Amino acid sequence: MAITATQVNELRTKTGAGMMDCKKALVEADGDMAKAVEILRKKGQKIAENRVGRDAKEGAILIRTSKDNTTAFMVELNCETDFVAGNADFKALGEAILNAAEASKPTNLDELKALTLSDGRSVSEHLVDAMGKIGEKIDIREYKLVVSEAVVSYIHTGARVGVVVCFSNVNGKDVSVVGKDVGMQVASMKPKALNKGDVPAEIVQKEKEIVLELMKQDPANANKPAAILEKIAIGKLDKFFKENTLLNQEFVKDSSKSVAQYVKDSLGDTVVSGFHHMILG
Repeated sequence: MAITATQVNELRTKTGAGMMDCKKALVEADGDMAKAVEILRKKGQKIAENRVGRDAKEGAILIRTSKDNTTAFMVELNCETDFVAGNADFKALGEAILNAAEASKPTNLDELKALTLSDGRSVSEHLVDAMGKIGEKIDIREYKLVVSEAVVSYIHTGARVGVVVCFSNVNGKDVSVVGKDVGMQVASMKPKALNKGDVPAEIVQKEKEIVLELMKQDPANANKPAAILEKIAIGKLDKFFKENTLLNQEFVKDSSKSVAQYVKDSLGDTVVSGFHHMILG
């Protein structure tokens, strides 16, 4: 049967697939719209199966904050090439996923993928459909729900890095400027933890062992008791904490002060209570 432009446009609206793919599906389905939709979805499933082992390390970090700035939704939406990351359909899918996350507040990645979008189908189904339309592996690698007294988001140029900074003891203050500055600090300096006490014990122990081993290789330390070397090693860890914990790092915009001092000077008793760092790939 003859397939009309109206039918093709209707199928494109329903599925987002390309014009030629829609026309071929309608021809194969003898004009049956529901059957044509199914044909296109099966095509997406087949592409998804074929690309399951492919690396999808491009894409974008997406962040949405609630209107009251107490909740943030962080999503790493992946594809195979940076060209597709700039595709309008890829961006529209990201916005739809953020809309669903904000509406339902899923607590983990599985819950996010199970959410239904405006057409009643799940995020997982839409990811498969996107693979059929775009021809690349499309997936969500990471999702994070962040809740705090106040949150500020920062996405670095190119959307390859995203940060959410959490504040407590806010008392109605505007923390947006300080939050952006601290977010830029995290994106640039990549701290491992907020403060000294937040660094996992196994990381501290590993760093101490490295320092001790280097000290033992120095002939000047050959006759020093183990207890003395231990104390010296602990002292040398201060440099590690200064470089790797956010509040103790030198503030990138003013190296004369730490991040903690910058926040105190700017906001008084309002403090940074946490941060979340998401890197593409």
